[in-house]
Amino acid sequence: MDNQARQRQIIEDYIKAYNTFDVAGMVKDMHPDVVFENISDGMTILKIQGISGFRTQAEQATEFFQEREQRVKSISFQDGVAEVAIAYEGTVAVDLPNGMQAGEKVSMEGKSIFHFSGDKIIKLQDIS
Repeated sequence: MDNQARQRQIIEDYIKAYNTFDVAGMVKDMHPDVVFENISDGMTILKIQGISGFRTQAEQATEFFQEREQRVKSISFQDGVAEVAIAYEGTVAVDLPNGMQAGEKVSMEGKSIFHFSGDKIIKLQDIS
């Protein structure tokens, strides 16, 4: 399997794990020093460095949604970086500080940018 095919498989495995609330599956292909950034409207609203911090945040996030699904619209690769266009839908499980209510549906489009070091995710940016 060539590098791009392996990276595509890692991305597909990550998204499948995300959709099924499988945090162990989400982190299995991450570098120990992974950097995660959540960027909204051009501003970084969350930045985490290290796999343990990412795991903690991912576990907490599973409590906020009854169901969630990322669907890949397209993937483009360039020099160890994959840009993935995502369609996202979810159902909020609890009332959130941003005013969203339990049971409310969320639907948006964005992209995730996976940066690779070999066959490990070294940086993940979620952009909406």
